[in-house]
Amino acid sequence: MDNTIDQYKQQAAELAVGYVTDGMVLGLGTGSTADFFLRALAARVQAGLTVIGVPTSDRTEARARELGIPVTTLDAQPRLAITVDGADEVELTSFALVKGRGGALLREKIVASATDLEIIIVDESKVVPMLGPKGFVPVEVIPFGWHNTAARLAALGATLQLRTMGPAETGVPASADDAYVTDSGNFIIDCHWPAIPDPAALAAQIKAITGVVEHGLFIGLAGRVIVAGAGGAKVYERPITG
Repeated sequence: MDNTIDQYKQQAAELAVGYVTDGMVLGLGTGSTADFFLRALAARVQAGLTVIGVPTSDRTEARARELGIPVTTLDAQPRLAITVDGADEVELTSFALVKGRGGALLREKIVASATDLEIIIVDESKVVPMLGPKGFVPVEVIPFGWHNTAARLAALGATLQLRTMGPAETGVPASADDAYVTDSGNFIIDCHWPAIPDPAALAAQIKAITGVVEHGLFIGLAGRVIVAGAGGAKVYERPITG
């Protein structure tokens, strides 16, 4: 990992932890950038801050416990003050995001939907003028009949690849024996569109496919984005729409 990128991630995480107040119940994101936030939060907890977190993945839960951050469940705490999480792509004009390349998109979206303020922390490389061209959108699907689900995703113009535990292969593998399995027991199909000019419309089309559990397009959920780069860290607030 580029040390400079790590420094940017740390800058964004340390700025985000400043929004955490004593007694707060907050969502804990998943991924490499979110891990910097967990470390920054743990330092404040060790200094006496009282908080409790709702993890967005088994991996985050284990990491939080390791760092001494108290955790709970969304059932026990159904409304969260803030959630701090990373993103794979951010479009700053609309605050549309691509998330879930770490495999936790379903729980991340459930937690984000239960949060008063979703704070996204990224390094400047994750900011794009339009979602899509630089990567893929993960789509979590039910294992049963996943080939049929994949065919319907392909009909939307996507190039597909079933996520596996091993090295990436070209095209959708014929066998799901080595498929990556999410914390909720589902598969992920990584979908590449050359461009996504209307993320909300594509999100609705994907969600309408039977067999799709959730997708990595996060629309209307982020309220604040912190971008760290060569010029320092900058805070962006979601545009107000009429």
